[in-house]
Order: sequence, then structure tokens, then C-alpha cells
Amino acid sequence: MTEETPGFEEKPDVPSGATPEDAESKAAPAEGAAPAGDVAADAGLVAQLDQVRTALNERTLDLQRLQAEYQNYRRRVERDRVAVREIAIANLLTELLPVLDDIGRAREHGELVGGFKSVAESLETVAAKMGLQQFGKEGEPFDPTIHEALMHSYAPDVTETTCVAILQPGYRIGERTIRPARVAVAEPQPGAQAVKAEGAEDTTEATAADDKENGGPEEG
Repeated sequence: MTEETPGFEEKPDVPSGATPEDAESKAAPAEGAAPAGDVAADAGLVAQLDQVRTALNERTLDLQRLQAEYQNYRRRVERDRVAVREIAIANLLTELLPVLDDIGRAREHGELVGGFKSVAESLETVAAKMGLQQFGKEGEPFDPTIHEALMHSYAPDVTETTCVAILQPGYRIGERTIRPARVAVAEPQPGAQAVKAEGAEDTTEATAADDKENGGPEEG
């Protein structure tokens, strides 16, 4: 039997010329050094995170585009709905214009009395609530965009083409004219402006002649 010498422990083999510290560092792996497998796993997770972020941004942009298209669609539908409603109201009120004309003529002749008066006023109130507006007054300048001239004459007391009589009132809904006002117009009398100009010149010449006879205007 081999006897072990007390007080001595077996130590790892150390190459010649190496210090005991080298032997310890060789025996135990360096603390804090990450294995190569962990570094590769972290890089893979970073790449996957970038892909997820890219996909999320794309889906967000798609959602924003879809929301914008939906808002445009809603505005388009609302605009079309309002336009269809206005056209339907305009068509209905256009059919009622002859009735309103009859009511107006009856009122002018004093025939709007009794139950007929109540019905007529109710109809006019309903038409006004639906946006119908009457226009056209005597004495206003003629505007071919809202007036239709049915009669023409000359008058010495007008300085421009003027509506002198309203044969049928015009009607509009908002800014939309559904019937122009049918009117009689009068233009300035031909030569009236020339006569006025000649009269002004004669007055000026007479004033100048008087000043000359009196020795000219007095100087202050």
C-alpha cells in the first residue's frame, strides 16, 4: 500500500514556466463572459422586434388611410343627401307656384276672404318654412340674372334700366332661383341725357357771360 503524506493536496498539472495564477485561470472560466449562444439569441430577438415594429407602422398607416376614406365617404353621402333634398323641395315648390300666383292675384283684388284666406295663408307659411322666398319690387334696377323682361318702354325719369312693374314675382330657395321675376322695364328716354347736357352747357355759358359784363368775378 502506498501511504499518503499528510498535509499535501493534489494540484493540477502546471506547465513548466507557468505561474500558479495561470493554472487557476485555466481551471476556472472567466467570470462575466457571456456564452456565444446568448449573444446570437439577443440579436435574433432584436431583429424580430424590428420586424414587429415595421409591421405595426404599416398597419397603423393602413388604418389611418381607411379612416380618411371613410370620413370622405360620409361627407360625400351627406352632401348628396342634402342636394337630393333641396332638389325634391325645389320641384315640389315649383309645382305650387301657380297656386301662389292665384293667391297673390286674389289678394290684390280683395277676394282673399273667409276660409279661403286661412287656407291660402297656411300654404304660404308652409312654403316659407321650406325655404321659399319671394323677390321682385318696382323701382329696383333690372338684373337679367333674376329678372325676365316681358314689356319694354322708355321713361324720362329713370337713369338706368329699371323694373317699373312686377307682372309675376320671382321665387328662390336660398341662393337658387327657381323662377325669375317677370317684369316690365323702362329705359331712359333717348336724347334725354343729351338735352340735360346741353342745358348744363347753356347755364355755364350764361354764367360766364354775366361775369364778363359785370367786370368778372369779384376778387376777395
